[in-house]
Amino acid sequence: MSPRSASVNEELRRRSRERILRAAVELVDTRGYEATTLGDIAERAGTARGLISYYFPGKRQLLQSAVHRLMHLTLEAALEREPRTEDGRERLARAIDAILGLAVEHPTLMRTHMAGILQAEGFVRCEEQQRLAFLLRDTLARYGSEDVDTDYPLLRALLMGAVVAVLLPGAPMPWTRLRSELFHRYGLDREAGVPPDGSPSGGTPSPGTPGGPGISRSSPAGSGR
Repeated sequence: MSPRSASVNEELRRRSRERILRAAVELVDTRGYEATTLGDIAERAGTARGLISYYFPGKRQLLQSAVHRLMHLTLEAALEREPRTEDGRERLARAIDAILGLAVEHPTLMRTHMAGILQAEGFVRCEEQQRLAFLLRDTLARYGSEDVDTDYPLLRALLMGAVVAVLLPGAPMPWTRLRSELFHRYGLDREAGVPPDGSPSGGTPSPGTPGGPGISRSSPAGSGR
């Protein structure tokens, strides 16, 4: 049997890494961080425990990469869902709704992720985080930002703050109020996007809803920038 080519080996490594990332999300989302071990993740991913250490320095770094992967895949799906649009305001509305939706749908996972970012290890810069950043920066550029390098960190901070507010133990804020504030901040029509609960917004139809209303083209109240 001839040895595998470099490209085949690279593809196998990519798939193995993605299985590990998916397994981490699934287990932490259902069991919590402390109750999930690297051995559990390896078993769920169908891979060797040592392979996780090859890809990631530790469990905290693994989880951050796993959640950033979930975030960029969720955001990408939201931006590209039908009807596809190049309208920057509609795409920004979809982006805000997608991130708020993760906090609503995966509270344990997202609370753990935010807590990890605030620990000593801080923010992990990985390829998954870079993909997420690219999508958000591209969204801002289409929205009409004249200085993406300045506007991107602010958008990131506002979205992180909204996620924390939704998940704050004992004093959570309703996602509807946070959505309204973010939409006002960026001068977006409240009918745009897809709300986290899947209810019709008047903008993009929810996934699985045939037809649906078209994207609102009314003028925003202000630029908000």
